[in-house]
Amino acid sequence: MTEMNKQIVGKKLTNWSKEPTVMDLKEDLTACKSSHDTINTRINHWNDLREVKGSARPKTIKGRSSIQPKLIRRQAEWRYSALSEPFLGSDKMYSISPRTFEDTASAEQNEMLLNWQFNAKINKVRFIDEYVRTAVDEGTAIVRLGWEREVEEVLVNNPIFTYYEIENEQQEAEFGQAMELREQDPKAYSEIPEELQAAVDYFLETQIPTVAQISGYEKVPEERIVENKPTVELVNPQNVYLDPSCQGDYTKAGFIIVSYETSQAELKKDGRFKNLDAVNWSGNTILSEADHESRTSSDFNFKDDLRKRVVAYEYWGEKDIDGSGKLVPIVSTWIGDTMVRLEKNPFPDQRPPFIFANYLPVKRSAYGEPDAEILEDNQKVSGAITRGMIDLMGRSANSQQGFAKGFLDITNRRRLDSGQDYEFNPGQGTPDMNVHQHKYPEIPNSALTVMQMQNQDAESLTGVKSFSGGVSGEAYGDVAAGIRGVLDASSKREMNILRRLAKGIQDMGVKIAAMNTMFLSEEEIVRVTNAEFINIKREDLAGQFDIIVDIATAEIDEKKAQDLSFMLQTMGPNMDPAISRMALVEIAKLKRLPDLAEKIDNFQPEPDPIEEELKQLALEKAKVEILELQSKIELNKAKTYETNTEGDLNQVEADNEASGLNHERDLQKQKEQSKGNQDLEVTKHLLKPQKENEVNPPVDAAIGYKAITDFQDQPSSAATNINSQEFDPRLDPALNPALNL
Repeated sequence: MTEMNKQIVGKKLTNWSKEPTVMDLKEDLTACKSSHDTINTRINHWNDLREVKGSARPKTIKGRSSIQPKLIRRQAEWRYSALSEPFLGSDKMYSISPRTFEDTASAEQNEMLLNWQFNAKINKVRFIDEYVRTAVDEGTAIVRLGWEREVEEVLVNNPIFTYYEIENEQQEAEFGQAMELREQDPKAYSEIPEELQAAVDYFLETQIPTVAQISGYEKVPEERIVENKPTVELVNPQNVYLDPSCQGDYTKAGFIIVSYETSQAELKKDGRFKNLDAVNWSGNTILSEADHESRTSSDFNFKDDLRKRVVAYEYWGEKDIDGSGKLVPIVSTWIGDTMVRLEKNPFPDQRPPFIFANYLPVKRSAYGEPDAEILEDNQKVSGAITRGMIDLMGRSANSQQGFAKGFLDITNRRRLDSGQDYEFNPGQGTPDMNVHQHKYPEIPNSALTVMQMQNQDAESLTGVKSFSGGVSGEAYGDVAAGIRGVLDASSKREMNILRRLAKGIQDMGVKIAAMNTMFLSEEEIVRVTNAEFINIKREDLAGQFDIIVDIATAEIDEKKAQDLSFMLQTMGPNMDPAISRMALVEIAKLKRLPDLAEKIDNFQPEPDPIEEELKQLALEKAKVEILELQSKIELNKAKTYETNTEGDLNQVEADNEASGLNHERDLQKQKEQSKGNQDLEVTKHLLKPQKENEVNPPVDAAIGYKAITDFQDQPSSAATNINSQEFDPRLDPALNPALNL
């Protein structure tokens, strides 16, 4: 290497005070190589067993069979579709439910966005098939997530706007409609004239309502998004180096290193890599990296440096980059001895973008096991028995005939071979005694029994029924309950595997949702969800939302549909039609009939005019009955009040009678009546015209007597004291003539 290249290789890519070097990162790679090689050895052995090659292939012996039935592969083929169909059976991969009512809108938007990305931006069928097959074959599926962004710069004519005050009601109405459309339907808002959009944007900045008009155009460079999407990639476990000290939890690993194939053209197009001119492109080919497992043929590579395939190592881990004693998540990439990328972890969760999903979990290990681990002995025994039976039959001369010497002469032998009548030597015996017909020997029943036992044992270990007579209900009794017990046990094991695979898909959804908040533009989100993006806090993505993978098997869906049908039958005609419709919609979805489910959900029955009129009459009748009932209630209240009042009066009357108050009142009435009579007589006399020679009665004396009587009738407390200073005219003789009598 020249002095110039050495200087470039040692060049710093950051302003970190403790920037790690390639040698520092390779130390972690070397430290975990032993545990990595152990995992690789096991994975290679499992692949050999499944494909019957390498160490799993029987030795070839001349004249003997070397066949080996692919028992493990047969079991795996039945497992692939059973595990992939639950993920592919519905267009809806994710279901996100909020923890609080405030997060409902953002949960719905993120659910729509995630499902759209998996259906439109990611080849979901290919990814799920590869994801399931990797887990079934190798025991562990490792998914690497990323983000692909491609932009191009173009010159566009941007309008120049001039803003004026609103002058009439029409302009004000158009402005108000544009504001409402922006809030209610952002997608439709993007299609209105750009002058109205400019006026709304200006109002949001200045809070001044205006009318915008285009006064000219100017050419400005603008970045146009060509591709902006998440990426998911299945990584070969043999090219992944995991921190051995993570105790089986890959999320706690101090570092994860992955090797991958790339080229100078790809790295330049990416734009994040530096020092590419210092890389030795001819010396770091795939063949020079013996530890990298490649699927590319060893005799192929491009000749030009731009396309020549090289092996790059990508390091995700934590390092003290500034000498503060705190670890910071970083990512770096090197090719050979040249560092081409070094930066802080760009992902929102600050974790390596890897997801591990196990087929059969292993205690205290981040890697799982496939069915090959438990079916190895069954495959070997089945192969040995099969080879023995084939050798037994292959070494026999089936359909060949043997003739005793001297039994036929040459002429008669020819006649026999040509199918004509022939003569034989009677001295040698009959043809039955002189002709031997060869045939295959009978295969011992013990061999067939052992073969059947191996198939049954294999299917019992995996729970996969491959129609070879393995799993049956006889072990539980040849009854419906026994068969159901076998199916339940098999489905439980399958669901157990599905849950682990679904957990990996769920973790992917969490990471992609977090990346959407950082890498997607507002315009893209509006285009997909028809709503402005509702930001979700990074901590909310981890704890405030339940991201559920929508998995379902045909058996589980059928059971749910039967349960819902039973509920409908149990409730009968008394069930609320709205509830019945909800149940029917769910049954249609479980039966994979989305069109029928949509029609049922949106079905609005046409009202019967007679029934509607009867309902109206019944309503009016009910109102009249209520009025009648209310009038009866008021009448009863009045009667009750009258009865209570009459009772109170009777009680008062009785109390007055018992206390003598009524008697006193009668006396008072009589006295008042006599006084009235007296006053009447006096008044009559005064008003009566006098006759001649008739003596006038002493009216003055009568009036005075009445005054005295009235005074005596006054209560003692009301009598006037003689010593009182008050003047009483009745005591004055001048004013009362009766006192002079």
